[in-house]
Amino acid sequence: MSPDNRDPDSGSPEHGPDPTIFSAVLTPHRSLGPTGFLIFMLVLGGLSFVSGMVFLMAGAWPIFGFFGLDVLLVYWAFRINYRTARAFEVVTVTASELTLRKVSHHGRISQWTLNPLWVRLDRDEHAEFGIERLYLVSRGRRLPVAGFLGPAEKASFAHALSTALQEAKRGPTRTVFG
Repeated sequence: MSPDNRDPDSGSPEHGPDPTIFSAVLTPHRSLGPTGFLIFMLVLGGLSFVSGMVFLMAGAWPIFGFFGLDVLLVYWAFRINYRTARAFEVVTVTASELTLRKVSHHGRISQWTLNPLWVRLDRDEHAEFGIERLYLVSRGRRLPVAGFLGPAEKASFAHALSTALQEAKRGPTRTVFG
């Protein structure tokens, strides 16, 4: 059979994988960027230095060191916070599979591949705060997803993912032009 006369529904590898219906990369939100962090640390360091100098001139010289220690501890806490922000989740939906890939801030990768026909999205909701947790449920397994998003972001993500799952359940549609 010549390449021009291939059957488009043959399922051969020449057609490639199913087209992506939905794809999202979820990352933790950090409200203070690198520039804001630098400005904050400079202001905190300056205030601590001035306050420490006041105590030093008053004769309470050990207090000066504690002000420096406070700045160092705040810097250390922010560095840990930024390090944990390296975690992310990737959710991809095609007509034949839903893939959830979680990468921890240590670089540890966990990946699950589910059939979108058997997946449903489960939510834990609070009347006042909105969606607290989202789960992908399939064949008795319950996988948490989007854990570091806020309630409004979880609601938006849940709506988009539900729409993608409904589209996947309708099946692939391919248009072949002759």
